[in-house]
Amino acid sequence: MKRPQVVETVSDLRTVVREWRRQGLSVAMVPTMGALHDGHVSLTRIALERADRCVVSIFVNPTQFAPTEDLDKYPRQLAADLDRLAEAGVQLAFTPTAAEMYPHGFDAKVAIGGPSAGLETDFRPTFFEGVATVVAKLFLQTLPDCAVFGEKDYQQLCVVKKLCRDLDIPIEIIGAPTVRDADGLAMSSRNAYLSPTELAVARQLNKILRHAARSLQSGASEQETLEKARQKILAAGFGAVDYVEARESDTLAPWQRDRDGRILVAARLGATRLIDNVEIVGI
Repeated sequence: MKRPQVVETVSDLRTVVREWRRQGLSVAMVPTMGALHDGHVSLTRIALERADRCVVSIFVNPTQFAPTEDLDKYPRQLAADLDRLAEAGVQLAFTPTAAEMYPHGFDAKVAIGGPSAGLETDFRPTFFEGVATVVAKLFLQTLPDCAVFGEKDYQQLCVVKKLCRDLDIPIEIIGAPTVRDADGLAMSSRNAYLSPTELAVARQLNKILRHAARSLQSGASEQETLEKARQKILAAGFGAVDYVEARESDTLAPWQRDRDGRILVAARLGATRLIDNVEIVGI
């Protein structure tokens, strides 16, 4: 089992990709913040089905964390991450420092409207500016043919698609289904923060969302259904619900019953904030 080649600078990254291009090989990218789990591995497998070579970036991006968030304690485990990438057959890991990504004097920012409005932005106002900026940089540094993002972070996926669409970035964005454990809990690096008792509570979240989606598809009131879902989440043991909303799948505009949609949620369990979403099939 061969570990991927590791590069830490943009110059070295471009040298490797340039050689792949010289050989006529296609390139896929999977941006991550490390602490890799089965969900991340599934993204790399999709990437390698779509391209000859895969670059995985491992970079805990400081610009998408607010001062009160968990930047300092976000899990970092590079050796274990590289082992997981080796198992998946990934050829290259890009592991830049913050100084490499944001050198002295860096001032540029990328702001995206549309699907970034509301939901996460109501609670993390600068989050998608940080995401859009770092993703734009990674895309320009790597110039892949395609990039794979998980549907678990559904609003982020929509923002990245709009980034490429609006700025004419010629990269195919592929959304990958959420990977869940046997009880339906969405895989997340932050699950490592949860105690066994909290994990049992967290596993109720997806069940509550799926029940709400079935109710909406059967014609139940949107307002009443989402309020019931909120109360069930709190009753399950979550300390707070930041939002539970129904939105259209493509634009994240308010959901219309004749269109496919998503119920999206963010809820707090102890010191951990979890997000998830499930599909609503239009009536």
